[in-house]
Amino acid sequence: MVTDGLWDRVEPLLPVVPRRARHPGRRRLDDRRVLCGILFVLYTGIQWEYLPQELGFGSGMTCWRRLAAWNEAGVWDRLHQVLLTELRAADALDFSRAVIDSSHVRALKRGPKSGPSPVDRGRPGSKHHVITDAGGIPLAASVTGGNRNDVTQLLPLIEAIPPIAGRRGRPRSRPQVVFADRAYDHDKYRRLLRAKGIGTRIARRGQPHGSGLGTTRWVVERTIAWYHGFRRLRTRWERRDDIHEAFLGIATCIITYRRLAALC
Repeated sequence: MVTDGLWDRVEPLLPVVPRRARHPGRRRLDDRRVLCGILFVLYTGIQWEYLPQELGFGSGMTCWRRLAAWNEAGVWDRLHQVLLTELRAADALDFSRAVIDSSHVRALKRGPKSGPSPVDRGRPGSKHHVITDAGGIPLAASVTGGNRNDVTQLLPLIEAIPPIAGRRGRPRSRPQVVFADRAYDHDKYRRLLRAKGIGTRIARRGQPHGSGLGTTRWVVERTIAWYHGFRRLRTRWERRDDIHEAFLGIATCIITYRRLAALC
């Protein structure tokens, strides 16, 4: 489940845990096999305790602990930046425009960054917010409560785009124009983006359909569909928000790596 190309990029970023010289205990399970177990849970949506032992990926609790430690160490953010840098070096990253959107998932165990959803009869839920380049490559993603307005995450997502090198000159982290639907219609945020040198193409409320924005915004909807291809992200099962964010971060890296692998 972890290809050699992906592992070559992940392994240098994983924290090194030295083995104790005195009372070393049981030997630590290989990181690559544990990562396979984490991806198995992400792809299938299976509960941690039901992770099949015959696969050799270790126990569900081992995978859970390793996922939490790697997320705390910032592995997925750094891996995503590495992948984006390689894409920009291959001239496969288009900053001429960025597209932003969100999707709602039900949060069965509530927890931080969940809230009553206005689209699900007040049941607890969370939102996945995603911003992509012109081709649908995810530049940043975040999790909020299901009751948060989409427009509140416009600037945080822009700020979350990492500085991306790979070409001569300064690293790039700002798109030229941001495209969004009516949920992001607010003149205050248009002014704030213009102050950063970013143009806006945001549909206005009360205006009839047919603005033509759908011809460019469909890429982020396709990317969100890719996220939902990972069954663990279709429903939030985790009470802890950092674990759910870790799954979202891994999915972001996998989607980005697929685009990079397609160029080879």
